[in-house]
Amino acid sequence: MFTGIVAAVGKITAIEPQGAGPNDGVRLVIDAAELQMADVGLGDSISLNGACMTVTSKSAHGFTVDVSRESLNCTVGLDAIGEVNLEKALTLTERLGGHLVSGHVDGLGLVTKFEPVGESWELVIQASRDLAKYFAYKGSIVVNGVSLTVNRIEDTTDACLFSINLIPHTIQVTTLRHLAVGKQVNLEVDLIARYVERMLSESAK
Repeated sequence: MFTGIVAAVGKITAIEPQGAGPNDGVRLVIDAAELQMADVGLGDSISLNGACMTVTSKSAHGFTVDVSRESLNCTVGLDAIGEVNLEKALTLTERLGGHLVSGHVDGLGLVTKFEPVGESWELVIQASRDLAKYFAYKGSIVVNGVSLTVNRIEDTTDACLFSINLIPHTIQVTTLRHLAVGKQVNLEVDLIARYVERMLSESAK
């Protein structure tokens, strides 16, 4: 489990294919010099851009993870050299600063607006209609591993648009500063909303 509060920005420095077949995954080498790694062991979970990954080896300033082809097909930002948001798994002694996050990407969103508004930035993301039922005004959403609050929702015939306000601190300490119109992002809906939807659908049968 995670909170969606990014602990550090790391960088994918190398991508090593695990085979030559179309279904083979990759091994990512992560530079995590800004992340406190003393309490991280082999097999521990770390969120990369919102996707929960398992540490397979450690170095003085980073670690590696193995990413399956399935995970690569369902996410963005894990198949190229570049910065990633990092968060270590939650412990029972830490504050829950964001919200309960599983690290399982539910779908991809498309940035349709990213513009400054006063000292902040407005981020508008288009999501698929099947995720629309999980969005609520002032509800929680995870974008590339960052816990954020939904400020506005607009349902269309074949999609759902939701708006987020990003404060300067979030822009400074996460990779969201690199977003632009047309870029895709990893989305994880609220964990509680997912269970509520399941219970309501079962009770309606």
